[in-house]
Amino acid sequence: MIYRSVRARRGEDWRQLPGDELLGAYRGSLTHAISIRAPRREVWQWLVQMGAGRAGWYSYDWIDNGGQPSAERLVPELQQIRVGDVFPAMPGVTEGFVVLGYEVERYLVLGWLTAAGRPMITWAFVLEELGPGGTRLIVRARAGADYQPPFGLPRWTLKRLVPLGHGVMQRKQLLGIARRAEAHAPTPAVTGTSLAFDTQWRTACIAF
Repeated sequence: MIYRSVRARRGEDWRQLPGDELLGAYRGSLTHAISIRAPRREVWQWLVQMGAGRAGWYSYDWIDNGGQPSAERLVPELQQIRVGDVFPAMPGVTEGFVVLGYEVERYLVLGWLTAAGRPMITWAFVLEELGPGGTRLIVRARAGADYQPPFGLPRWTLKRLVPLGHGVMQRKQLLGIARRAEAHAPTPAVTGTSLAFDTQWRTACIAF
């Protein structure tokens, strides 16, 4: 059995990613990543349809999707996005993560806005090519100076409890995205190049 790692590699957790420039000073930053055996176009399609009441968040649905299972198929009517679109945080609500920026098949930056319309959280999904037919999905959540821990929790939880909860949900989401993208991706021909990638991919997937 191959255990999938969602740990950012050395360098991925500190280098500049799209969306970092939107907050300036920040209070916390968490970076995770996963290697996916599917091309970027396949992974992208699962990202743009995220959101409660849409395709779901691919995480623990009983927490963030009202108990409804996240989609196991691509939804054509959810494949087009624009800056300003809202991905609802929970079913039946209008507030949620706003599309702050994107480049098709390369990155998607979501954010949670303050009452004044400034982002207090950014959530970036960055797609990088990983060999032939493979993608490295790097995800960074960053909290700005205006961010307050949820549910009225004290500020010290920002360094302890919040990262733990986010890590659990983020891992589940990344595994869900990878499973769906790989299940729907075309099977590559078996060549020397693809065999070399298979070894690279297996190495990247082993937990460490």
